[in-house]
Amino acid sequence: MTALEHRSPTPGSVLGTRVLRTEDPQLLTGERLYVADLPLEGRLYASFVGSDVAHGTIEEIHTEDALAVPGVVRVLTAAELGVAPHHGFAPVGPSFLRPPLADGVVRFVGESIALVLADTPQAAADGADAVWAEIDPLPVVLDMETAFDADAQVVFPDHGSNRALTTVGDTKVDDTAFTADGVHVTRGRYVNQRMAVAPMEPACCAAEIDPDSGRLTLWVANQMPHVVKRQLCDALDLDPDEVRVVTPQVGGGFGGKAGLSHEYSATAAAARIVGRPVVWVPPRSDDMKSSLHGRGQVQYAELGVRDDGTFASMRIRLVNDAGSYPNVGAHLPGLTKNMAQGTYRFDEIQFDIAVAVTNTTPMGAYRGAGRPEATALLERLIDQAALEIGMDPLEIRRRNLLADDVFPYETMMGPTYDSGRYTLTLDQAAAAVGYDALRTEQAARRERGDTKLLGIGVASYVEVTSGSGGTEFGALDVHSDGSATMYAGTQSHGQGHQTAYAMLVSEQTGIPVERIRLVDGDTDAIRTGGGTGGSRSLQLAGSAVHRATELMVEQARNVAATMLEADAADIVIDRAAGTIGVAGVPAQALSWADVASQAEIDDAPLHGEFDFEQENGTFPFGTHISVVEVDRDTGRVTPLRHVAVDDCGTVIAPLLVEGQQHGGIAAGIGQALFEEIRFDEDGNPVTSNFAEYAIPSAAELPMFETISTETPSPLNPLGAKGIGEAATIGSTPAVQNAVVDALAHLGVRHVDLPCTSERVWQTIRAAEAGTLADPWRDPPAIFSELRAEAAATGDSGDEPDEVVI
Repeated sequence: MTALEHRSPTPGSVLGTRVLRTEDPQLLTGERLYVADLPLEGRLYASFVGSDVAHGTIEEIHTEDALAVPGVVRVLTAAELGVAPHHGFAPVGPSFLRPPLADGVVRFVGESIALVLADTPQAAADGADAVWAEIDPLPVVLDMETAFDADAQVVFPDHGSNRALTTVGDTKVDDTAFTADGVHVTRGRYVNQRMAVAPMEPACCAAEIDPDSGRLTLWVANQMPHVVKRQLCDALDLDPDEVRVVTPQVGGGFGGKAGLSHEYSATAAAARIVGRPVVWVPPRSDDMKSSLHGRGQVQYAELGVRDDGTFASMRIRLVNDAGSYPNVGAHLPGLTKNMAQGTYRFDEIQFDIAVAVTNTTPMGAYRGAGRPEATALLERLIDQAALEIGMDPLEIRRRNLLADDVFPYETMMGPTYDSGRYTLTLDQAAAAVGYDALRTEQAARRERGDTKLLGIGVASYVEVTSGSGGTEFGALDVHSDGSATMYAGTQSHGQGHQTAYAMLVSEQTGIPVERIRLVDGDTDAIRTGGGTGGSRSLQLAGSAVHRATELMVEQARNVAATMLEADAADIVIDRAAGTIGVAGVPAQALSWADVASQAEIDDAPLHGEFDFEQENGTFPFGTHISVVEVDRDTGRVTPLRHVAVDDCGTVIAPLLVEGQQHGGIAAGIGQALFEEIRFDEDGNPVTSNFAEYAIPSAAELPMFETISTETPSPLNPLGAKGIGEAATIGSTPAVQNAVVDALAHLGVRHVDLPCTSERVWQTIRAAEAGTLADPWRDPPAIFSELRAEAAATGDSGDEPDEVVI
């Protein structure tokens, strides 16, 4: 079917208009409940006791003092909980199973060693404070690069090393590729720092056992209720009929609330033990310490550039931190590898990966999950190359961008890009920001010797949404009062699914958007679902709802034909009026209430459902240009402007797209300038609250200038691609490149993320003193070892799984 973008405009069309979110009134009036708000009678409050040692052997856990705290009902340790070690969202081999409560060994500060159940939240917290443990410390492994050293402590002795996943690419780019005449080689070591996901609502859950049936209901703040159900059944050895998973209102996810967490299985097991509802809502500091972190890569990148600015070969050697219990985060370098070619042409690309186990919080997904890291390394490398060969950042990109006529395009890394117009977004961003005028102003400031240094940063990107495709469920009921209910296997946690899907229904029926509600996040009400991750929702569930609406409309035509004694082929939908009638006879048209009422009388209510399958992922793209001011005296970076030109295929709901762009840019600037999870030398987190972990507020951000171009995907009937991660992917390297650009005339070629005032100030002082560090150093020996092993055995290692998040 032709994408909606290619359809002729119709009078009264709701698609592409600025429809307000219909979810918001219930949120603003408190009608929608979060986990903490659930009215569970006789509830107990759970508080997990975290280890204060990063690595050690548990000798004894003392719970007597906690049990003496008024209001404490029960304290559970691993033996009493009785849940075997299990994987989280994405398994990584058999060696790294994690017990919900530590059993014998602790591997990171914050790992749960006991679970306190009490009548009040304060009693649970006091009880947790009263639990203490005798732990014999072991040496800690904190640095992902030195974790592979021969003398490093092995975190999982049975595994035999600190290698979680390692792989060498099929292509080998040796040094001879960089020594050809007329080839300049740019080399950089780039740090993509560890991040906290930090959604507004911490990860939390509540569990209740039906006293009659023994059936378990788990309410959970999560992005993937059906995945949680499947994994919880495996962890607790329960039949699917014995478990219901419900997501109430969810206060943000960003990849960090995907699949089963060990706190969920512990909370559910505790409810079964005590026979009362158990609610777990942790404080922010606990969430920051123990919820999965994101990013966490060190990237060694080399690029050969010819005299004319075109790219030759590129070699990437990537170290990734899996944390203490390898989970989904260990797989994400696979997505970084998949997207390493970006929007450009290369002769060849080598990409090798080494994922390390460390005594730090386990790593997971954060907005973009592997794709932002790819764009960050590529765009930083290209900007550094432009500086080194004396070419404008826009020009070097223009000379290497893939042309509009190559799509669908099979990349050197494997994925096939569905559609793209990469030069368009670059040119639109440059025009919108006034690029040439900014360069003139920058030169004038430098000539005057201003201390307020102007920087202009460019980043072009392409990313994959919905992984390699997938399926999703959608359904629609129309009721006798003329309203409608949609059902979808995705899970909304702020994206505006109800509004976007309702626009698709309204487009075909004329039923007002505000009279269409969405049911999601209940495994009893929705028969199947993949949840929300990887910006998959509109292209998959939206397409499913769209197709389900088509089926319902056909049924309605037949009902209306009988009612009007007409041929079904003559029945038309007047979307502007919201009626169904015979073509050319509007006076006799029926309302949706009329038709739905008759269908109910006929015992065949108006209903359509569809499982939509998409054969491949879609590839949004765009260009961001950031303008910053750097104070030469203090190192402070002030964002002045940020222009984002993002292409997510057909834009169904412009207001929602703009919201995703704004949120994504804010997240990207946060990584570029402020946010970083850090540990001290003993493995204690030193950024475990919002006083120490600097999330930017509106005061630190400029007004965002957002533009959407529309290049429809041929892979779904909507022509849609994802937008939830795009702006984060484009913004971080644009801001980082702007900071470096502001300092380039001082000889600066790189500043690591985050570009804090202190780091920038130190870089400026080093430039003035002539002591700037080389942005390159030799990669760890692990990569030579992996290549040698592959040559000797023919085994390229463990390729990370593709995960849709």
